[in-house]
Amino acid sequence: MTTENNSGLFGLGDKNEAYQQYFIGQSYLNGLAGGADEQVDVNVANVTFEPGCRNNWHIHHDGYQILLVTSGEGWYQEAGKPAQLLHPGDVVTIHPEVKHWHGATKDSWFAHVAITKGTSEWLEAVDDEAYAKL
Repeated sequence: MTTENNSGLFGLGDKNEAYQQYFIGQSYLNGLAGGADEQVDVNVANVTFEPGCRNNWHIHHDGYQILLVTSGEGWYQEAGKPAQLLHPGDVVTIHPEVKHWHGATKDSWFAHVAITKGTSEWLEAVDDEAYAKL
């Protein structure tokens, strides 16, 4: 169990206010590459989740997302499949058009570097009851 803020190698960043509406709990975002640079067609960011924080179900259109877990413990789940427990060093490759979510466990901070290409479609929140059973 990891209860302290351990945002990994790339730093905590700022409160993730731009995407807060798509998260349950508090997350932090530290942009690393892409973003404002129009010549780079991927976005790279360190995302840190407080314990219990997770993003809504979502889909990436026209591109992949790769998650590089850097600290803490978290969950990744694709629709219709069991959730996978993630630890530092784990890598998740998410194919286009796959509905999924990711976030911290109930009692651990969690951080990953997200490498994202394409656009994201944000969907419904992860059900509190289903999350509590993980």
